[in-house]
Amino acid sequence: MAKFIISGQKKLKGRFTPKGAKNAALKMMAASILTKEKTILRNVPNLLDIRYMIEILESIGAEVNFKDSTLEINPTAITGKNPDHTAIKRFRGSVVIIGPMLALFGKITLPQPGGCVIGVRSIDTHLNAFKAMGATVKEDGELYYIKTEHLIGGKIVLEEASVTATENIVMAATLALGTTKILNAAMEPEIVDLINMLIAMGAKISGVGTPSITIEGVRSLKGADWTVLPDRIEIGTIAIAGAITKGEIEINPVIPDHLELPLLKLRQSNVKFSIEPNRDSTSKLIIAKTTHFNPFKIDTRAYPGFPTDLQAPMSVLATQATGASQIFESLFESRLNYARELNRMGSKIHLESSREAIIHGPTPLKGKKIVSLDLRAGATLLLAALIAEGESEINNAEIIDRGYETIDERLNALGGKIERIG
Repeated sequence: MAKFIISGQKKLKGRFTPKGAKNAALKMMAASILTKEKTILRNVPNLLDIRYMIEILESIGAEVNFKDSTLEINPTAITGKNPDHTAIKRFRGSVVIIGPMLALFGKITLPQPGGCVIGVRSIDTHLNAFKAMGATVKEDGELYYIKTEHLIGGKIVLEEASVTATENIVMAATLALGTTKILNAAMEPEIVDLINMLIAMGAKISGVGTPSITIEGVRSLKGADWTVLPDRIEIGTIAIAGAITKGEIEINPVIPDHLELPLLKLRQSNVKFSIEPNRDSTSKLIIAKTTHFNPFKIDTRAYPGFPTDLQAPMSVLATQATGASQIFESLFESRLNYARELNRMGSKIHLESSREAIIHGPTPLKGKKIVSLDLRAGATLLLAALIAEGESEINNAEIIDRGYETIDERLNALGGKIERIG
């Protein structure tokens, strides 16, 4: 078990380079087995979930080399062997191995994927879609047995705009017979990045970035050399950290179009920032010193709505705003559990329900021994510790490593004082 010891009230200042988006890289790793050729992924973050996915790929026969943010995946030795069940159970994103395995071998046996405890997250949306494509699903205890003679395209209406279900179906449909049309598809930038990579591999996909995606199955795909887009959640987290510490941070590169609502909420809360275009399609996000914050309202929704992964970090900003801020979490019923830990540090968060919170501010926070409950809650407590008086100790800090590469070292480079133990 790892823990962080954080000395609070340190202003952050300097330049921050975000890593590649974990939620894109993981799905691209799964997509790499859809070809018999080598795939190279660049700007890949070195995270626990990435290493777990490497274990999954290696367990089915892939040769994987990971060095200096570059992943080389050689799938030539992959057979129909089932992926390692222990690795599948470690994180939710492992579910996206189903689509490629069904497309290639017509079968897979796996347990319920694991991950953070932030509410019920059934994989029924995935399973129902694969049934619509001709697969049979049997459940025996903890295991799912999924088989098909050949995936067949058709119209698939998703019950919810699930990110991983959309990605799973898109990957499976690239090699399916006929044409697949997905309605109520999720539209996150990470999905668009995955689809654009698949198109570069030879897939025929239209409707990219819309709720209606059409995939025309092809006989084979080729390898790819692809650079993962910057992680908008990490960017948002660091922008909030700069604001609440009354610091000055330049975050580069950033794709502002992927952060429109978070940037709007920062502007409404009076965070001072500017955006400067780079020579390519990216920009610099410059957080300036801000001494007064206004309250705000957040209602999390699927993209292009406010991202649930930034809801918890924004709550720390709300504790420093003058007045009452409101947060409504529409996606996960247990995502507000971090409120108990923040209240132990001195915040005034009242839970109206499991999904709605009222946060009164400004309130000074004090260092405490606190527990990281899930990935985003852990990042939230880390932000709170940065502005708290005295010293904080965050246990289960390795959970934060699932989404933020060496976050302690990178915050220390900006002026933070974080010690990792264990």
